Amino acid sequence: MTDSDAPGRLVRPFALTGGRTRPSRADFTLITTVTAVDPPPEGAPRPQAEQTRILRRCARPVAVAELAALLDLPVSVVVIMLCDLLEEGLITARPPRPVSPRSPDLDLLQKVREGLGRL
Repeated sequence: MTDSDAPGRLVRPFALTGGRTRPSRADFTLITTVTAVDPPPEGAPRPQAEQTRILRRCARPVAVAELAALLDLPVSVVVIMLCDLLEEGLITARPPRPVSPRSPDLDLLQKVREGLGRL
């Protein structure tokens, strides 16, 4: 099989970010939930092809890590592109809700941690 026959991405990740290696914002985590703004704001620039793929996947709320997996792109690349989309007003980003110390979820996580520690 030659390189031209190989399936996969034709554009390298660094090209998708314009060569940038760091996001313009620090508020995206792996579990930040992103959602496309519908309809897009008036006067917003037309998204690039890869940004359009992101916007389609974000029609419903999706976590950053899940989005990167769905797009088969490195998380760092997705975060840089999400920063651009957020600054253009094309997505919203919701940080994860803090867990209160009395939450049943925290108790469950503690039990899982203890169980893993026993392995």
